[in-house]
Amino acid sequence: MIRLKRLGAIGLMGVIFVAAGAEIGRLPADQLAKAVRSDSMSIPTPGELFAALEKPGKTNWSGQYRGPMSMTYRNRAQIALNLGGLIADGFIAVEAKDSQQVKNIGSDIIKLSKALGVSENLLSRGNSINEFAENDEWDTLQEELEATQNEVKSSMQSHSDQDLVILVSLGGWIRGTQVVSAAIMQNYDERSAKVLRQPAVVALIQSKIGEISPQLRGEPLVKNVSQQLTGIEKLVSFPVGKAPSVDEVRKVNEAVGKVMEEIENKAIVK
Repeated sequence: MIRLKRLGAIGLMGVIFVAAGAEIGRLPADQLAKAVRSDSMSIPTPGELFAALEKPGKTNWSGQYRGPMSMTYRNRAQIALNLGGLIADGFIAVEAKDSQQVKNIGSDIIKLSKALGVSENLLSRGNSINEFAENDEWDTLQEELEATQNEVKSSMQSHSDQDLVILVSLGGWIRGTQVVSAAIMQNYDERSAKVLRQPAVVALIQSKIGEISPQLRGEPLVKNVSQQLTGIEKLVSFPVGKAPSVDEVRKVNEAVGKVMEEIENKAIVK
């Protein structure tokens, strides 16, 4: 697995800060799962979740691919949630060292970003991603993908779209948790399974959703996702130091999988 670099400086969807300005490498599962104060914690990136797995043996990353998603969403909240999930797919492709998949996802990230009006600075990033993928420069590609995420975040903030940043973060966490729980199910390991204990993270996500504008928060999809997070919080709240069973991991996977399906479903947004 590729060692993540400088996540604290450039991750779009936030990191858990160990020390101000410190570089963060591979986070142990117990550290990622540990509840800390909300002022020193933010939503883990998919890359962090993948790094925290620390699974023995080789993870079948290509087995976590999903089919192509729609590029024609019209609802901005749904686009943002799916953009977060798509960025998670980019990390999966990098972990799988699949250059063609990386290029495909990079192109789709730009398309969804364009739909949100934040793609003007991403074309050069897309070209760099393609070049690094062609040359199998995986460490550099990891950093470029992280920089691309940061570019999206900065552009959203400059457009006063902090609400969308929160939804991108949420979409990435849901997709990342779906992939991690699926990987654990395929080759169960107690140490890796502990990474799924994230009640403080889900509580933080709920509080962030509470900061979204009432109009956006009241949209059917956002409201439905928020309601389902209450059940997910219970599923990831097993006792400290105790690894969830295979059945408990399966329940987490099914719950986040259901949310992901609804995020992708164009029919659910009226």
